[in-house]
Amino acid sequence: MSDPAILLHHVAAGYDGTLAIEGVDLEVQKGELVALVGANGSGKSTLLKVIVGLLDPRHGEVRVLGGEPIAARSHMSYLPQQEHVRWDFPLTVENVVLMGRVGRIGLGRGPGRSDRDEAVAALARVEAVYLRRRAVTDLSGGERQRVLLARALFAEPEILLLDEPATGVDPTTEEQLMSVLAEETAKGRTVLVATHDLASVMAHFERVVCMNHGIVAQGDVSILRDDAVLRATYGGHRPEPDLIADEHHA
Repeated sequence: MSDPAILLHHVAAGYDGTLAIEGVDLEVQKGELVALVGANGSGKSTLLKVIVGLLDPRHGEVRVLGGEPIAARSHMSYLPQQEHVRWDFPLTVENVVLMGRVGRIGLGRGPGRSDRDEAVAALARVEAVYLRRRAVTDLSGGERQRVLLARALFAEPEILLLDEPATGVDPTTEEQLMSVLAEETAKGRTVLVATHDLASVMAHFERVVCMNHGIVAQGDVSILRDDAVLRATYGGHRPEPDLIADEHHA
């Protein structure tokens, strides 16, 4: 078996002297579509930041594509939670998408025709071509999420790290976005998604990682039907029954 796309061994990380995650052991293979679930503050976002190299671990080993995260960063696309993205820049949607290849478009020149064509193609995959000339300051929350995903796709990464990508989108759009992610894994890309939507996880993912300041369980999504796993993940507060319904958004 080839090296995993993502490997963490006994990782701890946090902020201002407080650990947000500790004892994390995780392997994600190339081509996997994996969900991270847990309550707010459970460490999902922290884990993604460690993998992408935005946060150094206090201790433990992190390997991405066989090397240090910083060395693999150009092969990753990271979509943070929407509230952590600045939207006050006077940019069009097309220019935001083109930023997905910053560092790859040659220095001293702007994006060429092929770059712009591929940016439009990325917007088409998330059904957002009609937004191409719009200012990002004028977009709704759901539109912004689609633009961010288009930017991530335009970068053509080997690894996609997405933090709550379906926030603010309607159920139909969420289904379409999940189809796009499934297409990416079919191409051999690795996708790791932090989400609160357990129904979506049951409907679209094969593997889930449950977090509560570390990994408390991981495996097939059927573990989300285990009361002990849910108690460990959510601190004794079991999610509402409709969140783990058999039919997504039933």
